[in-house]
Amino acid sequence: MPLPFLTADGVFDAHEDEALPHVDPERWRRPYRPGPWRVAGAALLLLLSAFMLLATVIIAFAGTWAGALVAAAASLAVIGSALRILRAGVWVSPGGLRHVGFFTTRSIAWSEVEAVRKVQQPVRWLGLPRTVQGQALTVAGRGGAELPVLLTDHSADFLSRAEAFDRAADLVEAWAEEYRAVPA
Repeated sequence: MPLPFLTADGVFDAHEDEALPHVDPERWRRPYRPGPWRVAGAALLLLLSAFMLLATVIIAFAGTWAGALVAAAASLAVIGSALRILRAGVWVSPGGLRHVGFFTTRSIAWSEVEAVRKVQQPVRWLGLPRTVQGQALTVAGRGGAELPVLLTDHSADFLSRAEAFDRAADLVEAWAEEYRAVPA
């Protein structure tokens, strides 16, 4: 039994001919699922925030409202960090490509993209300063613009999941081929 709600971008790909009121073709989609390392990190942060919220309640019942507000703000910051970690990655839409990091988001229109391709190069292991030899999905901008590496096979989404990296890279390349404008 197919489970269409488990598709990578959350859209019912098997039933594209059916018009659903909540399906917006112009929305941003992640062409892959978040990896286990990313989900585990976010889950640990959410667990930490639950303890912090419990501490906030205890501090509030003790009557220290200033301390309770500081603890609540800190726990909300941890929750926001967990959500941002889950949101990080590469997103695509018919309008372009979006690279979401923890602190920054960069959107690139398909008309600015020259090529998207997989290359062998040193990549960062789980985003840490240590580099290892691996595969990266890179994007070349028109006019030789240097753009950041989109995906690596040693990131939090694809560590020890080479097939998932290949599928995600192929999907992003397919989006680029379909939507980037060919110069006249």
